[in-house]
Amino acid sequence: MESLWESLLNARRSRIHCWTGERFTDARWDEVAADAARMAGGLRARGVGPGRTVATVLTNSPLAVRGVLAVWLAGGTVASLPVPARGMSTAEYTEQITGICRRTGSPLLLGDGAVLAYLPEEARAATGCLAWESVGRGSPVSEPPGDEDIAFIQYSSGSTGSPKGCMLTPRAIAAQLAMILDMSDADPAREKVVSWLPLSHDMGMFGCLMFPWAYDMPLALSTPERFMMGGRSWFGDLAEFGGTMTAGTNTALHVASRAQRGRPLGRPLALRTAIIGAERVERATLQAAVTAFEGSGLSLDRFMPAYGMAEATLAISATAPLAEPRFLAVDGTELADGRIAETAPDDPAATWLVGCGSPCRGVGVLESRPGTVSELLVRSPSLAAGYHGDPERTASRFTARGLRTGDLGFVHDGEVFLAGRADDVISVGGRNVNLREVELAVDALEPVQSGCSAVLDVGGGRAARLVLVTELRRRRADVTAIAGAAAGMAQAKAGIVLDECVFVERGSVPKTPSGKVQRFRARRLLLAGELPTIATVDLETD
Repeated sequence: MESLWESLLNARRSRIHCWTGERFTDARWDEVAADAARMAGGLRARGVGPGRTVATVLTNSPLAVRGVLAVWLAGGTVASLPVPARGMSTAEYTEQITGICRRTGSPLLLGDGAVLAYLPEEARAATGCLAWESVGRGSPVSEPPGDEDIAFIQYSSGSTGSPKGCMLTPRAIAAQLAMILDMSDADPAREKVVSWLPLSHDMGMFGCLMFPWAYDMPLALSTPERFMMGGRSWFGDLAEFGGTMTAGTNTALHVASRAQRGRPLGRPLALRTAIIGAERVERATLQAAVTAFEGSGLSLDRFMPAYGMAEATLAISATAPLAEPRFLAVDGTELADGRIAETAPDDPAATWLVGCGSPCRGVGVLESRPGTVSELLVRSPSLAAGYHGDPERTASRFTARGLRTGDLGFVHDGEVFLAGRADDVISVGGRNVNLREVELAVDALEPVQSGCSAVLDVGGGRAARLVLVTELRRRRADVTAIAGAAAGMAQAKAGIVLDECVFVERGSVPKTPSGKVQRFRARRLLLAGELPTIATVDLETD
């Protein structure tokens, strides 16, 4: 088997098409690699070499694609820093980025000029900001990290806390790429990959850039900004390029389906595999997507619900190719208490879970408490080597039994089912309550902006005081009626009482770039009075 570096440097049959703001520009993979080798020479002149960690803010630009390989060929370790999260102030982002740069000891902060300009001048000076556009070219260099060296540090956007850096070796990355090839049953000679996912996220970097590059497949790489400006671009690109493989999140699929509104794509889809992950996959989202795109030939068996995380490089389990996802109806209250109780599919109170398939080849998924909804433990040849600069957190998560994922779920008939994050569960009146179940129920309300709700406990360690923060699709909606409906949903789904509903401006509920609500930041902003509020409904008196 070729090494990771051999795979990337030997790709020469196919082309990458990058969106540059107005159109796609393209180059063969070997042309990208040749330019990266010359960029590596330019980076060597700036002190980048073996053992050096280099901080980067990775967008989906052609120069960023070349830049990742350039740092590696110079011998450096790429530290991928978060892009600005939704609702994050300039000051907050600056503090986050400068703090990570200090911890990594990076002599440079590389990124697109337009992104680096987002930082104040003093921060740019302190971090040694250098735009990809300003990296000179020198004599080609090719001295990448060894198989067991740290090649990539994936910093999360912090959906549940401060960013943590997962350290990945070339061996782990190569093992993950082989897993994706196996789990998708992909034929490199026939596949065409289409993506808009951010390269700052593990699914975008390894699932949608490194995977087609290593196996010499064509890639059409759009941008998150273009997708957010027009949700039709994702499936429009799939139709235009004849894309057979893609990946995205549950939230993004919902956005794309709603944007389509039954309009034709212009040509039928050639899509074979759409990997959906990064957050819990919802049955209603998959079914709505099939309805929205059925005129273009999309069917349920094209969707591949999957489970993964940055600590495993990416994928852990996935639905079999061309198999319809498995849906399981369970009692939501029992689920919150850690019990798996199947219920009738026509039960209106049922909670539907979507199976994420069997573990990938060589991967083991265990329940910390077998037979219950409990934290999942993972063993995998693509596991990270730990968290950069954080031995205490590494020791607590990377254990002898396996990686403690922080995800709650169970294995049923060999298939992984996710129930939520451990951070989503709170104790109310002596009962465990999964707040994500309530948020998903609220999302189903027509006036509410889907994927933009957070139930927050602001009780401060005393008795729980639950506040729903949510965005509206229409500013003039009847907030009193919506708050009442949300309270009813919370009572029916989880047996809890909402104390207050806070309706905020669109775009203000903080999220990671991959679309996950940052509950801890939402709570902090709410308590500080920094969420732009449209209306507040006190449910204790209304």
